[in-house]
Amino acid sequence: MKRDGGGEETIAHISSSSRGKDEKARVQKLKFRPLWGGYGRGGGSHSLSSVSNTFPSLLAMAPLADFILKYVPLPQIPYHYTHYVRGATPISTQPVVLSILAGYLATIFGIREIMKTRQPQKLTFLFQVHNAILSSGSAILLALMLEEIIPIYWRHGVFYALCNGGAWTERMELYYIINYYIKYIELLDTVFLALKKKPLAFLHVYHHSATAFLCYTQLNGKTSISWAVITQNLAVHVLMYYYYYATAGGAKIWWKKYLTTMQIAQFIIDLHLVYFGTYSYFAATYWPRMPKLGSCHGTESAAVFGCALLSSYLLLFIKFYIDTYKKPARGKKPVTNGHAIANGNGFKTD
Repeated sequence: MKRDGGGEETIAHISSSSRGKDEKARVQKLKFRPLWGGYGRGGGSHSLSSVSNTFPSLLAMAPLADFILKYVPLPQIPYHYTHYVRGATPISTQPVVLSILAGYLATIFGIREIMKTRQPQKLTFLFQVHNAILSSGSAILLALMLEEIIPIYWRHGVFYALCNGGAWTERMELYYIINYYIKYIELLDTVFLALKKKPLAFLHVYHHSATAFLCYTQLNGKTSISWAVITQNLAVHVLMYYYYYATAGGAKIWWKKYLTTMQIAQFIIDLHLVYFGTYSYFAATYWPRMPKLGSCHGTESAAVFGCALLSSYLLLFIKFYIDTYKKPARGKKPVTNGHAIANGNGFKTD
């Protein structure tokens, strides 16, 4: 199956061969590497110096990543911790992923049963710490991803940035891995809800578990368009988790209703992008007479699964918005924030 989105650039210059059969062999050969070190930016043969010739140095130099490399002591760690190697990178096989998600479901519903005869836990401090970490972590990761992709977009254009394998740089792959692991940290959201005896809404549980699996499939498929979806999600999460942090301390946030509106807008944009990328791939591969700009890098299964899941998200969030803000139950006060939270200790739908 065609994997390169019509371009001639390789995913990373460490090897000009495919990253399939010989992946594990190269892991042994390149067992330890400096974190983020020693490779060009923008994929393929495009080095940092070549990008800086056509783009202001502030962006080309990736100031945040360079600052971290310069001032934060980072150990040398195995290659498969900074690069996605299926079967070697932690949580990179389907049995492991499904086992964790099954454990997640068993844990939250088990806690719910245990808490039926107990008083709800407040856990305000731990709840605030959890949300502060996720809000700040999302902000840092968003900045790192943007400073990596913007020079690629500036040099090659939007279609290359979305669909060419050259946009799947080594640094971007590391950021995708970090984002993937954050999804497992976010599963603690539901643990807090269960301990507080809050409802475990279907949308919340479905979204949390399915998104972790989605990130896993896109890493396997090396879907180049992933950054466009993830950066939007990170931007929403910066605000969302800040809201949870602030309201847990008693703050009143006037824009709480607009969080769901932002998510609906995000999913609409996401769907336009992923359907465009999927169409581009299928048109280039199977329907050569159809109009197209070129192919889009990734696997068919990852593309189809991403389209289907994001479509379900959009429908569920629209239904949630209508039920929450347009049709409140008679005699009941409508839930008033973008994630059905009356205060910082309410139940989350994302």
